[in-house]
Amino acid sequence: MNKPLRRIAIFCGLLVLALLVRDNWLQYVQADELKNHDGNHRVLIARYSQPRGNIIVDGQPITGSAETNGIDFKYKRTYKDGPMWAPVTGFASQAYGANQIENIEDGILTGNDDRLFFNRTIDMITGKKQKGGDIITTLNRKAQEAAFKGLGDKKGAVAALDPRTGKILALASTPSYDPSKISGATSKDKEAWLGLQPKKDKDDPMLNRALRQTYPPGSTFKVVTAAAALENGKYTDIDGPTESPDPWKLPLSTQPLPNEGNIPCKNASLRQALRYSCNTVFGKLGDDLGKEKMREQAEKFGFNETVDTPVRAYASVYPEDMDRPGNAMSSIGQFDNRATPLQMAMIASAVANDGKLMKPYMIDSLRAPNLNTIEQTDPEQLSQPLSSENAQKLQSMMETVVKEGTGTSAQIPGVTVGGKTGTAQHGVANSKNPYAWFISYAKGDDGSPVAVAVVIEGSDTLRGDIAGGKLAAPIAKNVMQAVLESERDK
Repeated sequence: MNKPLRRIAIFCGLLVLALLVRDNWLQYVQADELKNHDGNHRVLIARYSQPRGNIIVDGQPITGSAETNGIDFKYKRTYKDGPMWAPVTGFASQAYGANQIENIEDGILTGNDDRLFFNRTIDMITGKKQKGGDIITTLNRKAQEAAFKGLGDKKGAVAALDPRTGKILALASTPSYDPSKISGATSKDKEAWLGLQPKKDKDDPMLNRALRQTYPPGSTFKVVTAAAALENGKYTDIDGPTESPDPWKLPLSTQPLPNEGNIPCKNASLRQALRYSCNTVFGKLGDDLGKEKMREQAEKFGFNETVDTPVRAYASVYPEDMDRPGNAMSSIGQFDNRATPLQMAMIASAVANDGKLMKPYMIDSLRAPNLNTIEQTDPEQLSQPLSSENAQKLQSMMETVVKEGTGTSAQIPGVTVGGKTGTAQHGVANSKNPYAWFISYAKGDDGSPVAVAVVIEGSDTLRGDIAGGKLAAPIAKNVMQAVLESERDK
């Protein structure tokens, strides 16, 4: 072969080699990226070519699929009681994608997950259409209904857990939206989608306030401060006097920390301080312990870490860079510390569960189309924020709050209930209606079946009537009763 022909042959060989490399790169290295690319319309067509699997609560689907008249998409997602369940399901839309469980478990719901390969193979051999699997949730229908109806037209959220396992029993957020109205690709779906955006609706109904909004926790955070005092040995006798003058000035300041009304807070015991919600006692406790110990205790309860349920909950915050006055104010929940409703439910849950904090989760199992379980979630301990002995002391304190303190409206006849109210400042110079909080648990002889956190972000209630005990505690009570009734019916 002469030299020019050899050069041409080598060049052609290199071109073929480059083609093979490129082909393999596309088919293997970039396969998943291209398959899931937003611009790959064939993936969307395949996703909506058959009914999706369902999301299940108490054995019944809260989702469905309906045939459409569209050219590309044969089916669209439907929802039963969509606004009530939206914080759990999220949405699946032909035009706008998916979020939350609908997105995280899309492979199971469409039947494309690798764990359903055997089912797809059998369907292909038998000539059946591909089917999606189901998501079995931990949610309790009665508890969710109580939470959603209790919130009503108020802006706020509810999170309820089983302290023994970490199962999420209720997750409500208001105002809410109906995912069915944005599940298609029509002009009506587009109009509904645009109407839900914050620019159009300042209340942001698509915001999952139970997981994705952090609030100043107010006096509910005093439970964490009390736990820090017990765990660090500052006090051991919850009925003994504390070294708490009243008035008490904030450190490095001439400004006294006020209590709410004429309440007996001077040298009050931990029990009485929690019962009356004494700012002076808990502010001084936080200052005595110091910001490092306070932050360590908060982090044991889950602060400063995201939580995957599997839907990700934003991290609640106890800041590192605070001065002494800031730490004292944070110790009463009224500075730069912020918490999600889920986080505050976790605090009540750990106290109720004798100091063990279980990891929250809302998916119990994944089920194949043939009804076989392909994955089961096992309860997992997340941390041990406080000893069993100290947890029981804190339980006694929280139960006093409900028996004869600020949380009496959460009492349930014949049931042991512990709780803590909170009212947190809102807006510049506290110019807006304050946030109303209540965290609680209800327990029987076999432990606590439910812990609840409720926050009311906004309502039409007169400012002077806004308090955790008045607004939030009755909602928590109804959620706890719903769970207790479900336990009895088992």
